[in-house]
Amino acid sequence: MSQTVVKVLSGEQAMVEFGRRFGESIAAPILIFLKGDLGAGKTTLCRGILGAFGHKGPVKSPTYTLVEPYQLGCGGLVYHFDLYRLGDPEELEFIGIRDYLAEGGCCLVEWPERGAGMFPLPDLEIVITAVEDGRRLSITGNTSKGTTVLASLSEPG
Repeated sequence: MSQTVVKVLSGEQAMVEFGRRFGESIAAPILIFLKGDLGAGKTTLCRGILGAFGHKGPVKSPTYTLVEPYQLGCGGLVYHFDLYRLGDPEELEFIGIRDYLAEGGCCLVEWPERGAGMFPLPDLEIVITAVEDGRRLSITGNTSKGTTVLASLSEPG
């Protein structure tokens, strides 16, 4: 059932703008995995997504805190996870991962492979790789909600 859309973006601003457009096409509850090497642009993409939800402040990667919650004016909850420094997937139980997932927010998870076995199938999985002219985003929808988002990304505008 999974479907994939590929986008190539050039520059940080293009990543933020795409993130904003992407964020406008999603609705909570949703689980999104972001994969890519260090410096690939995962947090930059999250900045754009959060902008779509109305966040105006800085967006930093929660590398040391593991999760940064955003309670937004529109009443939405966005949880930005960065699992890069996670020692063991079981540590997610101590931060209450099940509660975060059950709250019905938008969960953006960087380095999800570090939490293997602790997450359900993500609605969307974004793999960011460096290419000669920028970044290649391979976006896979794994659920009906995810494939609906992909369809909206394929529409003009």
